[in-house]
Amino acid sequence: MGLVLLFVGLNQSWALVLGIVNLSLISAIMALGVNIQWGYAGLFNVGIMGFAALGGVSVVLIAQQPVTEAIDAGGIKMLFALVLGAITIVTGVVLNKKGFNKWLIASIVVIGYLFTRHYFSEASDVIEKVDPAITGYLGGFGFPIAFSWIVGGLAAAGAAWWIGKITLSLRADYLAIATLGIAEIILYVIKNEDWFVRGVKNVAGLPRPVPYEVDMQKSEWLLNIVAWIHRSDLELLTQSDQVAQLSEYVRGASVVFVKLCYSGLFVLILVALIVLSNLALNSPWGRKVRAIRDNEVAASAMGKNITRQHLQIFVIGSAIVGIAGALLVTYNGIFIPTAYMPLRFTFLIWVMVILGGSGNNLGSVLGAFIIWFIWIQSGPMGLWAVEMIGSFTQEGNTITEFLEDRVHYLRLVFMGSILLFIMRFAPRGILPEKNKEL
Repeated sequence: MGLVLLFVGLNQSWALVLGIVNLSLISAIMALGVNIQWGYAGLFNVGIMGFAALGGVSVVLIAQQPVTEAIDAGGIKMLFALVLGAITIVTGVVLNKKGFNKWLIASIVVIGYLFTRHYFSEASDVIEKVDPAITGYLGGFGFPIAFSWIVGGLAAAGAAWWIGKITLSLRADYLAIATLGIAEIILYVIKNEDWFVRGVKNVAGLPRPVPYEVDMQKSEWLLNIVAWIHRSDLELLTQSDQVAQLSEYVRGASVVFVKLCYSGLFVLILVALIVLSNLALNSPWGRKVRAIRDNEVAASAMGKNITRQHLQIFVIGSAIVGIAGALLVTYNGIFIPTAYMPLRFTFLIWVMVILGGSGNNLGSVLGAFIIWFIWIQSGPMGLWAVEMIGSFTQEGNTITEFLEDRVHYLRLVFMGSILLFIMRFAPRGILPEKNKEL
């Protein structure tokens, strides 16, 4: 994999390679969370994009600056509406558990809902009318961006606990349907509640944990390093050409430097999660989890709480997915709700886990790098293949034009072919799980 990335860097650009590496690292973190759920406990979760979206929302709510005009216009009323709705739900649940009359409970819930809806509608309308082209939402708290990664994991963990309490008693296929449906509900709320995170209008200009390229281009030390690296090329140019060429070199170097900073952050987080995951897997807790995965009936007969253990795994894996979702939005610098598609955030992640080897954390990392590289490079590879075919055919050939128009769909063909190939010849993945003596 390293040699392939080196080849791309030498023949295309190092910025492209670092972009692939960074997105592969984020995908590896997301695949690690899924691998913990599936590889450790056999939980088939296809609601990955919902937890990733919660991580992205956390970046907006935590790191983005607050919109004071919107808060002054409807912030208090929105807070009152949300608190009133929470009180209504809690009251209905408590009264139901205490055995109160069903009609009384229904009346309280309906009245509470009507009041909540009234204040909520008024508040959301006022907030969304505050400069909707730029803001139209409440904004965030303005905290450091790194804090949003922790909150993203906690938000995904909280949602996973609530979802798991409802769905983990279901059979595997029903669990998959339920998690997918709940993920769609989360995305539906995010896309339609503009006061929350601007809906489908996106949130741009998110803060970054690394320097900006423009600032790096003004840095004296970077200028000196770039001038030293390219000194042999610059000596051949005139004074004016040297200045122009050096500026071009510095612009490219600033992009590479910023991406390297992101790479360092993502590597630290991935390594920390892998170390913690391996320590947990090799502990008595990990052996108990694998025993439940391999034979639930026997584990239950030995007094193990299957549902509780599954809930723990589901929460831990979802929290890691939430962290990855927060890292992705941080890296992109923009939150785009419409980008959360099942193809990218569910199918690709599952292919990464299966290809690398479910149950093996390093396998998930390798699978993430291979699959993401092919996903990005399938277009250039397809164009190269079409050009090779075109060199043996006449200009304007119908088959060549047909392939050129559809070359970008080759990534779907590649993904499906890889999955079929692995399932046929290496069903346990490239790096299968190691079976240790327990």
